[in-house]
Amino acid sequence: MEGFKNAGQVVEDYISGCEGKISCSFPKMLLKAVLAGAMIAFGASAGNVASHAISNVGLVRVASAVVFPVGLMMIVLIGGELFTGDCLMAMSWMTKRQSILSVIRVLATVFLGNFIGASLVALGAFAAGQFDYSAGLLGAYSMKVAIGKVNLSFTSALISGILCNILVCAAIIMAGAAKDVTGKLAAIFFVIMLFVVEGFEHCVANMYYITAGLLSSLNPSYVNIAIEQYGFSIEKIQSLNLHAYLIDNLIPVTTGNIIGGAICIGLPLVYLNITKSHTERPSGNAKDVA
Repeated sequence: MEGFKNAGQVVEDYISGCEGKISCSFPKMLLKAVLAGAMIAFGASAGNVASHAISNVGLVRVASAVVFPVGLMMIVLIGGELFTGDCLMAMSWMTKRQSILSVIRVLATVFLGNFIGASLVALGAFAAGQFDYSAGLLGAYSMKVAIGKVNLSFTSALISGILCNILVCAAIIMAGAAKDVTGKLAAIFFVIMLFVVEGFEHCVANMYYITAGLLSSLNPSYVNIAIEQYGFSIEKIQSLNLHAYLIDNLIPVTTGNIIGGAICIGLPLVYLNITKSHTERPSGNAKDVA
């Protein structure tokens, strides 16, 4: 096809590109991840601003979905390492090109960098007074979003994370199939819009959403607005804490994202597109860095 690459080409290109990720130095990989985390956070922040004064849940999701995909667009075009997309690196292990330890090392570095980048944007938005929009309603809404996320059951958060990263990784593969910028952006926009409208859980986006909610909960005026607008009890607001963030949300959502990207997308793509002769690491090439 002239306009795009087929799935087999994209998968092979991605697997070959994993060598560059694995050989990248820790400082450079961490910085790429910080940038990606910040870009996703900017999209999430814009989504909250766009939707905070809307009461209809469907319109809330559509408003967020229109702006959130810009984060991944920036990552693909500017450069960055996003944990959810990098779950596809499991394909390089499945094809015996890289060791599982090498893949895990990269994913751990990227996760840390994404966490730093997303948290810094949340801190910046809070310090800049963004949460004062609509007389503090945005701060209260940020709490509402975060409270909803930390009160998901383990099963709901896990499955939502799986479904989310099926779509995110599909967007990454589709962007790789496109040969021009317009095609890449269109592939990203519509698929990421889909996951946001459906309300699935993305661990890096949650690094912004929940951090923003935690910061908002420190402001008494935002707390009062949340109680008045959403009928929250003090106990409900207190359920938003670091333990709930890291244990009740981030662990199941991240696990789900890994399953969705590595197993639900990566494994089928390898099975369908990579022949047995291509599963051996080329001699004298693609040196494994553990």
